[in-house]
Amino acid sequence: MRPLSVILTTHNEAHNIGEALESVKWADELLVVDSFSEDNTVAIAKNYTDRVYQRVYKGPADQKNWIIPQASHEWILLLDADERISPELKKEIQRWLAADDIPYDAFWIGRKNYFLGKEIRFSGWQGDQVVRFFRRDICRYNDKRVHEEIITEGIRVGFLKNKMLHYTFKDSTHFLEKIHRYAEWSAQDHEASTTKVNAYHLLLKPLFRFFKHYILKWGFLDGRTGLIVSSIMAWGVFLRYLKMVEYRMTSPSVSPPTEEEE
Repeated sequence: MRPLSVILTTHNEAHNIGEALESVKWADELLVVDSFSEDNTVAIAKNYTDRVYQRVYKGPADQKNWIIPQASHEWILLLDADERISPELKKEIQRWLAADDIPYDAFWIGRKNYFLGKEIRFSGWQGDQVVRFFRRDICRYNDKRVHEEIITEGIRVGFLKNKMLHYTFKDSTHFLEKIHRYAEWSAQDHEASTTKVNAYHLLLKPLFRFFKHYILKWGFLDGRTGLIVSSIMAWGVFLRYLKMVEYRMTSPSVSPPTEEEE
């Protein structure tokens, strides 16, 4: 069987890191890159591995692209601290590692998302999948700050049947802070391709995002939790453009582009 390196990126994840590492302790190598956590994240990680690094955080893709070449083995499984590898997914990964030939360079893995203690089966999250099992020397992340992903153009990508578990919610304060942070990063990602921010951005786009998650993506079938998820997704879109307005007010020399990104 081919050996496997597992990578986790962390910051103040003491409430998560132990369970995440416990779910992958069967791997041949565990690496953790931490952006100077102020809680017990590093101490907990060192109970599982001595390959714990601390590095200044410049962005999620930058952090991951830095740690990937540090892995000793060709095949890498990369996790966020709020994700877990289920026993079924573990067995599927091990079957691929034991195969005579792997005709792919990377694999999409679906995520089973939990929010407020409930599995979210709809609300736009039902198709959630990420590339997290891949070859070290071929795959790298794009430079987006929000929803960064492995660049798949020109490589062979397969699909795993089993899903990882994703516990995205700690408490309301933590989650809203996360949405606020993502909105700021998303504003940076969209800044170069967005024209003057107006009612379309601040009103219509958030309203459509709510409609998309709650109606088109069947969020109403998730009950009260689906309503909360859909509302937060809309709030994140509003915050994105509010941050952009704020940025342009404090940086008046920055001129908006001539075309808007849809």
